[in-house]
Amino acid sequence: MIEPIKKLIELKDKILEKINEAADEKTLKSVQEQDLSKKSSLSGMMSLISSLSGEDKITFGQAMNSTKKEIQEKFADKEKEIHEKAIKERLEKEKIDISLPGTTYKMGGINPFYQIVDEMIDVFTSMGYQVKEGPDVETDFFNFERMNIPANHPAREMQDSFYITNSTLLRTHTSPAQAHAMDEANGRPLKIICPGKCFRRDDDDATHSHQFGQIEGLVIDKNINLGNLKATLELFLRRMFGEKREVRFRSSYFPFTEPSVEVDISCMECHGKGCPMCKGTGYIEILGAGMVHPNVLEMSGYDPKEYSGFAFGIGIERVAMLRYGVDDIRKFYQGDVRFIEQFTRK
Repeated sequence: MIEPIKKLIELKDKILEKINEAADEKTLKSVQEQDLSKKSSLSGMMSLISSLSGEDKITFGQAMNSTKKEIQEKFADKEKEIHEKAIKERLEKEKIDISLPGTTYKMGGINPFYQIVDEMIDVFTSMGYQVKEGPDVETDFFNFERMNIPANHPAREMQDSFYITNSTLLRTHTSPAQAHAMDEANGRPLKIICPGKCFRRDDDDATHSHQFGQIEGLVIDKNINLGNLKATLELFLRRMFGEKREVRFRSSYFPFTEPSVEVDISCMECHGKGCPMCKGTGYIEILGAGMVHPNVLEMSGYDPKEYSGFAFGIGIERVAMLRYGVDDIRKFYQGDVRFIEQFTRK
């Protein structure tokens, strides 16, 4: 055996021994850098080929290739072994004890304001109403004049509130959405509800807020009468507050309806007997309604001799407060998780 091959075998045995003794990735990587790189002693063995001639060169070249292949295969096997060992150790270390209590994820709640909105919409859509929404910022024309409240009308006093310019303001009711819907209907029958936010100058206390939610309804068609309004609101209120709830209608005044009514329900606390909650009357005021004023119909392109209609408006927070016994309207807007957690959808 020629001398260069003896040296090659000795070097191979040393490298294989170092690979075999490597216990982790860091040690194995060190062996790779020292003994398998282009500047390693193994690569340096190729310089010996110049001292050989003829058949010895061929024999040494073959031995060199065989040695490299054997070392690379041994290295790959050791690398795989160390990697699998590391994974096994990690799995043992991170093993989950299934007997321990699991991680629980707390479910969020839905603000009762939105629960009531969804429920009210469900009730009216089941009766064939369409939902129409409008912008929070409205013109004086749509907010007041189209609702039969011209300039200097006394009814403006309680609603002249948050003006942006002389002719635009934050809407004081969702009625402007009804006016837009009537324009789109172009004289055709209409059956809609308009949910949304409203803004009025008001004290911020337990029962009042400068911002509040409202759902207004509007039906226009031929031969619509007060009996239709009464039947609709009785059905709605009993769906919201219980089938045994008594409904009472009282005469009232609104510029956009004629005749107008206030609608009361029997007190859910005393069931009509009289208590502090209903101030001894046995009834609680819940909404306003009436037959659409002929002026409103005319301004919206309807002939009041041929068409009639009814309208109503109800405060969302008021329904939620009565349903759930909430004593302060501000709780709906404060984002207190402790408050919201008390309500679950039935």
